[in-house]
Amino acid sequence: MRDGYDENPVNPLPPVVWLLALPIIATELFFAMGSSGLIGGPGAAGWRLDALQKFAFSPQLMRAMVETGQYPPEHLMRLVTYPFVNASVTQAIFVLVFLLALGKMVGEVFSNLAVALVFLGASIAGALIYGAMPFTEIGLYGGYPGDYGLIGAFTWILWTRLGQENANQLRAFSLIGALMGIQLIFAMIFGAQPDWIADIAGFATGFVLSFLVAPGGMKRTLARLRRR
Repeated sequence: MRDGYDENPVNPLPPVVWLLALPIIATELFFAMGSSGLIGGPGAAGWRLDALQKFAFSPQLMRAMVETGQYPPEHLMRLVTYPFVNASVTQAIFVLVFLLALGKMVGEVFSNLAVALVFLGASIAGALIYGAMPFTEIGLYGGYPGDYGLIGAFTWILWTRLGQENANQLRAFSLIGALMGIQLIFAMIFGAQPDWIADIAGFATGFVLSFLVAPGGMKRTLARLRRR
């Protein structure tokens, strides 16, 4: 028997990527069965809107909590539930494509726990910074800030490798530059929405977190600080 004959030719996705993707897939299937009348009756057509009202992150609610000093758990949980609820099937598909592709690439270097920390950490940080802007009023939903966190982690991986090769490390930021360019074009055509703030914050969080959660990340970061 040839060496490697039994090896899987397709590199499987890390388990954590499926754990992050399954809630999105499950909710979309749930909404689809409801809107088609398979379950739930006539009221099922409004399930997506109900979910957005209950689980989306509300900047106005966050500012009210800060002002009153009261943090009800049902509102705090929106920081971690909003990435898994999308406004449309199209948005969910794009979120899943980015999550599966980038999660696979980052998961080949990072541990499962590190991938989860990057995605959720970027989602939380993106929402908090979005909510801290006084002009934001529209609710935040969908997994783009978490996806951008994975882009940040992938950028960190490229940035580190280019540094080891003594190459131009700015090349690592080409992906985020291209995505921001696409967002700018869409904003010029269709009008800008402030949710890009959460995306950029998610990217920055994913990049910074990578210094800590990457294999040997904390030790490497402390060594660099000592050298300075």
